[in-house]
Amino acid sequence: MMAALELMRPKQWIKNFFVFAAVIFSGNFLRLDLLKVNVITFVLFCITSSIIYILNDIVDVEKDRCHPDKRKRPLPSGRISKSAAVILDVILFISIVYFSCTFLNVKILSVYLTYIIVNILYSFVLKNLVIIDVMTIAFGFVLRVASGSLATGVEVSPWLILCTVLLSLFLGLNKRKSEIITLKDKSSSSRKILEKYSVKNIDKMLTIVNPSVLMAYCLYTFSSTQSRTMMFTIPFVLYGIFRYEYLMDRKNIGGKPEDVFERDIPFLINILLWIVIVIIIIYLKL
Repeated sequence: MMAALELMRPKQWIKNFFVFAAVIFSGNFLRLDLLKVNVITFVLFCITSSIIYILNDIVDVEKDRCHPDKRKRPLPSGRISKSAAVILDVILFISIVYFSCTFLNVKILSVYLTYIIVNILYSFVLKNLVIIDVMTIAFGFVLRVASGSLATGVEVSPWLILCTVLLSLFLGLNKRKSEIITLKDKSSSSRKILEKYSVKNIDKMLTIVNPSVLMAYCLYTFSSTQSRTMMFTIPFVLYGIFRYEYLMDRKNIGGKPEDVFERDIPFLINILLWIVIVIIIIYLKL
């Protein structure tokens, strides 16, 4: 059971908090009816993402055995069999369909199915296409935000969508960079796409993405319908970008965003302060 739970990668579920973006930034987070629906959407998206994580592990089990960290996962290490992983995946898929139709609606189910289809394409085709692989990851984050918006009926600012796309590109590129640095000469054997990237090439892409993230967030705060004081949160976003790049350069922490939250206290404090200030500004109408 522990191996099955680990196979679902609960640590990765932190990414699914993007589901709450629409209801939080619209000022409707305190509406219990919307919050209830949003929580259900979040839980089902966690299960949906786990379906893909399990599928990826099944497909990449041989390659993962060459990776210094991934070889410790349940499938490569042999703690769970392929057949058991397939059965678990089927059960999770049936659960998604059933609970989506029971507690949500067909529109939300279509988002989950789109996420699954796109990621299946990613697992077998798109992950081998340079740049497209990272853009596919970004699309997954957009679907997370869209699911929360559809579930609650709250519209999302186009600037917030753009911030989501650029932020996910930032995380995706840094993940590729970290993998290249960690694996070194074994990078191509572990993940074929890595031979098409280089640290220098990724750094050039990040010189475009990094300022774009900040600019998009600035434009969002300037046009925010909640309060112009949202611009006071810009320094926290700027520090977060700089800190993440610092950790990548000095400690090679960034291949897994969840590790940054666990292992770097200044980054975690910065995120918490940003969340607190955003909530104060939006919900106390400052």
